Amino acid sequence: MTVLTVNTGRAEAASYTDAPSGVTGIDKRPVEGLIRVCDPGPAGEGGSGLAGDAVCDLRYHGGSHQAVYAFAREELDGWERELGRPLANGAFGENLTTSGATVSGALIGERWRIGAELVLEVTSGRIPCRTFASHLDEARWVKRFTRAAAPGAYFRVITPGGIRAGDPIEIVHRPDHEVTVELQFRAVTTRRELLPLLLPAGEALHPAALRKARAYAEELTAS
Repeated sequence: MTVLTVNTGRAEAASYTDAPSGVTGIDKRPVEGLIRVCDPGPAGEGGSGLAGDAVCDLRYHGGSHQAVYAFAREELDGWERELGRPLANGAFGENLTTSGATVSGALIGERWRIGAELVLEVTSGRIPCRTFASHLDEARWVKRFTRAAAPGAYFRVITPGGIRAGDPIEIVHRPDHEVTVELQFRAVTTRRELLPLLLPAGEALHPAALRKARAYAEELTAS
């Protein structure tokens, strides 16, 4: 398992974004050299965990629980075939394009060591938004991406460090539950009845997903 490319984006004006700033950093491109990764700070205040990477709409993106976004090259290849056009590394706005790693099938709370120091922990899947759809310029993109339920994974930073293209990925911790990124994604998008199944992941879940799961479980108990 390796990192094929490390991708960052600059803040650019975009007519399709509803962010207050009117700019987006979704157009990620591969960068060379060592990139520092650290905890960016709380949601709503911190942006990307990668140095030099722009996160422009802090209402929905960035922060400690969405510090790094990874997507598998194998999944990009599948979308290339479906869409009938090439998709470069970074095309989905991912910070890390991986090879050989099970990203959407990773467990919530699973920890990856990348390179010599960096340790990341899986928190959730990526929820598609209007900016993503407009960036791809594909009809009904949000529905299509949601239906596929292979959203890639967000990570929090456990141990900061530097990474570069070609770094190996090592899974250093697998939690004792079966809550995958795919399950979490389905539960918070199209299959609300699955929400109680997320509870074994506990505090490793993205806080928004954990709140939803707990609230739904309480509804079931009260009914």
